[in-house]
Amino acid sequence: MYIVLCAVVFTVAYLLNILTVSVGYHRAFAHQAVTLHPLLRRLVIGGGNWVTGLDPKAWIVMHRMHHEYSDTPLDPHSPVNVGILGMGLEQLRSYKRVIIGLLKKDPAYTRYARDLDFPVNVLIRRKLWYLPYLVHAFVALALAVWVGPLLGMMSHAIQGGLVNSLGHAVGGRNFDTDDNSRNNHLVAWLILGEGFQNNHHRYPASAKFSFRRHEIDLGYCACVSMEWLGWLEIHRNALIPRPPARAVWSLMRDTA
Repeated sequence: MYIVLCAVVFTVAYLLNILTVSVGYHRAFAHQAVTLHPLLRRLVIGGGNWVTGLDPKAWIVMHRMHHEYSDTPLDPHSPVNVGILGMGLEQLRSYKRVIIGLLKKDPAYTRYARDLDFPVNVLIRRKLWYLPYLVHAFVALALAVWVGPLLGMMSHAIQGGLVNSLGHAVGGRNFDTDDNSRNNHLVAWLILGEGFQNNHHRYPASAKFSFRRHEIDLGYCACVSMEWLGWLEIHRNALIPRPPARAVWSLMRDTA
């Protein structure tokens, strides 16, 4: 019974973590493929850091840089540059650089955040980034299910590593993009559609990452369910083919 309870708590924590990132940080903010209900938007901005341990603004900026410079020497996380095994440290180093750049208002980073009307989270600004981890650890110990909330929260580093490494090294390609993006079905199943990197890099403004019938994007299924509940709105016109993401972000900067 105890093992079942641990598994249930871990699953809930894991899904809350990845939905915050995949639907909130990624599809809603980074690519504006969906619009969150104002209350949910405030919850993601204010509470996302507590759920994931990651600042939403820094995550979004780093992800936009990844799209603009995908698999080039300027990509903040690419297996082309550091190999699959080097992705963990590379992600951490890039995240720290983005945080510092945003706090110093460095144009090299702030230019990717012109549409983000919120600051870096107060936990980061006050150098209290570790508090969410302590809170999750305390809750885990209090509930006596230590593998649940703590590992559910800390799983994002593994999630990101799988997407950023295998999603750009192992798998098939539906589209001839100007990077090494791949569609990795195992990663897609584990991380709610995020493994369909080739599809996503071809249609970055689409809330739906799957393209063919056998491709299942559980993150998009979550978006559809949340739309039915009135929690968000999917921009379905974004399913129309778009230019490569590199051109999209260049256009955003030029017109901002």
